[in-house]
Amino acid sequence: MRQFMKFVHTVSSAGIVGGLVAYALILLYAPQATPQDYADMRQTIVAVCQYMIMPALGISLVTGLLAMVVHRPFQELRWVWVKALLGIGMFEATLAIISAKAGDAARLSAQIATGQPLEKGLAATISSEWTTLFAILSISLANYVLGVWRPPLAMRWARDV
Repeated sequence: MRQFMKFVHTVSSAGIVGGLVAYALILLYAPQATPQDYADMRQTIVAVCQYMIMPALGISLVTGLLAMVVHRPFQELRWVWVKALLGIGMFEATLAIISAKAGDAARLSAQIATGQPLEKGLAATISSEWTTLFAILSISLANYVLGVWRPPLAMRWARDV
């Protein structure tokens, strides 16, 4: 059971990073010449968030927490708890920021494509998009590093005493 949890957790974690990279690549390289192209690009980002990032993030969080339950020694390791807290924070941030902003930007850009003057609202919605994307990608990669490196995270002075 432990190996299965680890496998599913690893695959879903790769899905998160892949989805975040896809998000960035779509932002960089998708056609944005016309308002309709931009609206289509935003719909693609929503699809990546909805069908790749959020499900993978949910699966990763659940399998990570279940791995702590089925493998009792994990409950006593600090790196596991740091990874769990980072995972929960990443889930909340992704749900609240990436997914919500992607949906808002798609809705506003679709309205702009129909001729409504909402450019200021769209600019406010996407103003910190790259910063947020890189922050969540950094947290995701930190979780990867913690899972592979598995540092003891013990205080040096506590070991010397």
